[in-house]
Amino acid sequence: MTKAVKEHLIKSLAPGRFVSGQLLGEQLGISRTAVAKHIKALLGIGLDIFSVTGKGYKLASPLSLLEKDIIISLLVGDSKADRRTDIPRVEVHSLIDSTNDYLMRRLPNQLSPGQVCLAEYQSAGRGRRGRQWVSPFGSQIYLSMYWYLEQGLSAAMGLSLMTALAVSDAIKMHCGVQVQLKWPNDVYLQGVKLAGILIELEGQALEPSHCVIGIGVNLNMPPEAGKLIEQQWTDLQSHSDVKINRNALSAQLINCLRQRLFAYQQAGLVPMLDEWHSHDAFLNKRVKLITGEKVTHGICRGVNGQGALLLEIDSQVKPIYGGEVSLRIDE
Repeated sequence: MTKAVKEHLIKSLAPGRFVSGQLLGEQLGISRTAVAKHIKALLGIGLDIFSVTGKGYKLASPLSLLEKDIIISLLVGDSKADRRTDIPRVEVHSLIDSTNDYLMRRLPNQLSPGQVCLAEYQSAGRGRRGRQWVSPFGSQIYLSMYWYLEQGLSAAMGLSLMTALAVSDAIKMHCGVQVQLKWPNDVYLQGVKLAGILIELEGQALEPSHCVIGIGVNLNMPPEAGKLIEQQWTDLQSHSDVKINRNALSAQLINCLRQRLFAYQQAGLVPMLDEWHSHDAFLNKRVKLITGEKVTHGICRGVNGQGALLLEIDSQVKPIYGGEVSLRIDE
């Protein structure tokens, strides 16, 4: 009930006009005092709402909410040019703990390959190594897709690199901005983080398995939320001459990710390596690889067909296969 109340309040306030507390209470069957408590909770997730006696509640600026029907209509339109696949199931949530967790809880029987979960807000969004993914309401993209790995978990190596290429494809198509890629799972723009990828797996190495691909893209970061991020970041709107349309970009991401997944399923990562290297933010630069307290210095020589980082150390190139590692420029 609480979630339904909050979702009703958000949709009522989204146009940016005053809505009286009495009217909201009547629509929801609750008191004006209860409405005020729910409004206070919405302030806590980053919505800028103010009240004026005699007028009611109003958002400081209108919200452009994600619309499931619009996203699906865009997917249907794009499918006319590519009849290989059916339109995936798409869910849009106003409030959720984590889009990845939502899909992972439904493995394996409640999902179909390509199924997508989008959210306006995540209360427990996560990045790699359990880090918090700051998820302000209604201004970014939080998207997760389920995929079936017929060849087992061994087929998952390289998925994060392939996903980063899909994000690059979608952003380029949507607004003409070219991003850079950082092994193993980040998307950069002008040297700082724009988007992150979180791949989660369930199954056995050599048996059909399950995968959830999570993508978080900074589109228009509210200043207050930005202060909570521990690393340097940027958002897409700051670099785009056109206004970012979240519904259109979400549909583009879904299409690009599915196209990349089908190509990856057929031929693996090797045919995509030239594209990856053309956008590699660290290629041929001195870097340091941090694993716990251990720091390894070397030169980034790109990635191989299994998705491993190629690190040159003392004139020898060694593959680094992910894990709990962090790659940074060696200044």
